[in-house]
Amino acid sequence: MASSLEAQIMSGELAIGERLPSESEIARDFGVSTRSVREAIQILETKGLVRRRHGERTTVVRDDVGEFLGTLAITVRQLFSSDPEYLLQLMVVRRMIETEVVGLLTASEDPVGDEVRAALDAMRQARDSGDFSGFTEADAAFHLALVHSTGNQILSVFYDNLYGLITEVIRVTSRVPSKSLDAAYAEHADILAMIQNRDEAGAKALMRAQIDNSAAYLRVAIKNSKDKDGKNA
Repeated sequence: MASSLEAQIMSGELAIGERLPSESEIARDFGVSTRSVREAIQILETKGLVRRRHGERTTVVRDDVGEFLGTLAITVRQLFSSDPEYLLQLMVVRRMIETEVVGLLTASEDPVGDEVRAALDAMRQARDSGDFSGFTEADAAFHLALVHSTGNQILSVFYDNLYGLITEVIRVTSRVPSKSLDAAYAEHADILAMIQNRDEAGAKALMRAQIDNSAAYLRVAIKNSKDKDGKNA
């Protein structure tokens, strides 16, 4: 029932500002108890799709896909707080998204925008000054800029909502290996060069390897954190 109502909201069949039927009406339509209806509405409210007010019927409040995906990102954050192993699942999602992103860009007539080059330049400046924090922020901005360069608004909104989490992962994983900022910068410069040269296979392989390496570093960071917590227990 919750999924059916959600589908109606996402498709626009239930419009923004529209009030849902009473709980008893919904229960009758779906052949369920009013308790089941209340539980379904609570699920929708958690997702940011409806709003309940005392003494009033439930109202549809979703206004765009950004709000829905923002709620999704909050849910993902809650999962991470309960179990850091979910961060490794985020890395799988990153790899799926970003390898396809470089594939889209290599097929584009104008593959990257100024945002990508600016992020890479910021990485170079941070490398030259030994600014680790600035480098990791520019690193995350580089990947975000590649996604934005596809021109796919849905993909961009989705990635934007995960961006804060991905930045944190980059910050954590960058502290584990002994790889220098020089080497890290060179990897990103090579990815950009391959995209500009329309080398789809090369760009995908390098992006995949970079994210897989980060996932390996993340496993080390999680293990170290667990070992530390175990000693402090």
